Amino acid sequence: MRTLKFSTLALAAALALGTSAFAAAPHQDGAKQDMKTAGHDTKEAAVNTGRGVKTGTKKAYHGTKRGVKKAYHKTAKVFHPHTDSQAPNHR
Repeated sequence: MRTLKFSTLALAAALALGTSAFAAAPHQDGAKQDMKTAGHDTKEAAVNTGRGVKTGTKKAYHGTKRGVKKAYHKTAKVFHPHTDSQAPNHR
């Protein structure tokens, strides 16, 4: 009797663990889903790249703009001495 209870318990435990292992196994989606996933990943990578290019372009534009303004102001002081307070008055 004891052996029968133990074997029944062991069989029930094995079945319970066996079915839960199958239920936890990932479902095989197939090649079609893999292609969809690859397409979505490629799109996301392209979007991220585009955002990076946008940021880089903005930084380069603003840096160039700042550099040109700085050069203009330095050049204006050299070529237009009347803007200095100590420059002689030219008439």
